[in-house]
Amino acid sequence: MQFLSDNAASVHPEVWDAMRAADEADAPYDGDSLSASLDEKMTALFGRESAVLWVATGTAANCLALATMVPPHGGVVCHEEAHIEMDECGAPGFYLHGAKLLLGKGEGAKLDPDGIREVVDPIRDDVHQVQPFAISITQASEYGRAYRPEELAAIRALADERGLGLHMDGARFGNAAAFLDLPASDVAGPVDALSFGFVKNGAMSAEAIVFFDEALADVARYRRKRAGHLQSKGRYLAAQIHAMLDGDLWLANARAANAAAAEIAGACGERLMHPVEANELFVRCTAAERETLRSRGFGFYDWGSDAARFVTAWNTREKDARALAKAVADL
Repeated sequence: MQFLSDNAASVHPEVWDAMRAADEADAPYDGDSLSASLDEKMTALFGRESAVLWVATGTAANCLALATMVPPHGGVVCHEEAHIEMDECGAPGFYLHGAKLLLGKGEGAKLDPDGIREVVDPIRDDVHQVQPFAISITQASEYGRAYRPEELAAIRALADERGLGLHMDGARFGNAAAFLDLPASDVAGPVDALSFGFVKNGAMSAEAIVFFDEALADVARYRRKRAGHLQSKGRYLAAQIHAMLDGDLWLANARAANAAAAEIAGACGERLMHPVEANELFVRCTAAERETLRSRGFGFYDWGSDAARFVTAWNTREKDARALAKAVADL
């Protein structure tokens, strides 16, 4: 009964079907019909003109998006717990050719205008200090917390005031949308670029960078090629994204994962370190308690010395979620 990561979840059958259907000759790279129609699909979803580039990983999606906004001498404001800071092995510095991450604080791994100002206000406007060029936020955050539309609007207003680009890491965008029960446009808010995650949510190897500014997309197309992410058989990546968007499979899968997390959360009580607003649970438990859970067949990651992280997925079995809930309640 594995709760290690939604990255370990199986590929949804509809995604396999879509890839098999794409298994015939078409134009290479992103010249195929499936890739060409992604812009229209995302434009309909978000209600804004969209330009879409597929890539194979969330790290590439985040960094290629930010590389269109930030020069090598610039900086990206992000939360100190953000994935681009904690879990991407310096990839932002690599893709952005040395640009710096400027780390802010905020409850639940969410940035807010005050936290952003604390980072950017002390920076002198001279050549001796790294100047901010963009803000990157995560929806849902690294602790599974969802930004509300009014929070996104406040960050956008500050970004406009300071002349900064705004990027959203949406590795678990679907889970945030399922929790908020709002249109995708409200969940993304007025960002310039969104890394729309599908791998954690039922796809095999496809993530989408959704640009709401065609000029940024034009730059990213060259950077994607230069970074080695322009795959020659791109139709298979595009097929996965189409399958996830068709019939709102991305949202149905996220709802299933969130429901499993809510089932477990109901048994955790005061052990919960953060409200459960997506498909991640951070639960206080001792080393001995974690060993007890593992002895009962549950896989998960330790979170420091006195907590555990459990992640549900689109295919988490109801009986496994109930079993974990009971096991936590029995501690």
